Amino acid sequence: MAQLTSPARTHRQATRRPKVRWWRGAVLLLAGVYFVVPLAASAWFSIDEPKGISFTAYTGLISAPGFLDSLWLTLGLALVTVLVLLLLLVPALIAVRLGAPRLRPVIDVLCTLPLVVPPVALTAGMIGVLRWGPDYLMDTPFFQTFVFIQDPDFPLVLVIAYVLMALPLAYRSLDAGLRAVDVRTLVEAARNCGASWPRAVFTVVLPNLRGALLNASFLTLALVLGEFTAASILGFQPFPVWIYSVGNSQAHMSVAVSILSLLLTWLLLLLLASVGRQRGSKTATS
Repeated sequence: MAQLTSPARTHRQATRRPKVRWWRGAVLLLAGVYFVVPLAASAWFSIDEPKGISFTAYTGLISAPGFLDSLWLTLGLALVTVLVLLLLLVPALIAVRLGAPRLRPVIDVLCTLPLVVPPVALTAGMIGVLRWGPDYLMDTPFFQTFVFIQDPDFPLVLVIAYVLMALPLAYRSLDAGLRAVDVRTLVEAARNCGASWPRAVFTVVLPNLRGALLNASFLTLALVLGEFTAASILGFQPFPVWIYSVGNSQAHMSVAVSILSLLLTWLLLLLLASVGRQRGSKTATS
């Protein structure tokens, strides 16, 4: 009897229509409306002028005073921030996993501590240190250090602030990547093959952390591109502060720049996702 009914059951299962999950489509539709409608309204505002539709807000960006300077400054700050974060976190996390696993709770607390400090409070503390330094270190070599990190052409003090703000995000991304990789086994295998410690880390461990490194870099880049509080309070003008200053006199151009920066962030996210998919497909085929 079981042999007679199994083909019929298999036929019913093969001809059964797939269930239509309307709730998924409704959720995607609501999410699309939530994101697309404000973006479309902003885009319409940027081209809607009293004389009619005009794209001068977009065509005049390159020639706008301070646009390229603030953009290049922000991209440079983002690049330096990413490099500093990776140089600080990657060796520290690998060393903790290989040689001092008991220090992992300490590293976890230290790296997530900036989450409980508001950016305004963090910036106020930095201002207090910057004011204290020149008064007490006037006759020491450290005075030039305080002057150097506040150079308006490239304020390294903003890099310090961005590193502290992005530290929890980058740490969580790298920690998740390290949890998915058996670092100790990989390093021991490389060492048994005759590789030195630096070569084992660079040729074996880091390639397996490419996804985590890309995630940490993207999160840091997104934070620097949108951070306004610290730069505004400290008196510098990277890209977000420039957008705010332009908005006081040219509202249409300010909205146009905001839309372009949002599209740039989405483009970077899609690029990161495509790189991750390519890595996953190569791993699966190998």
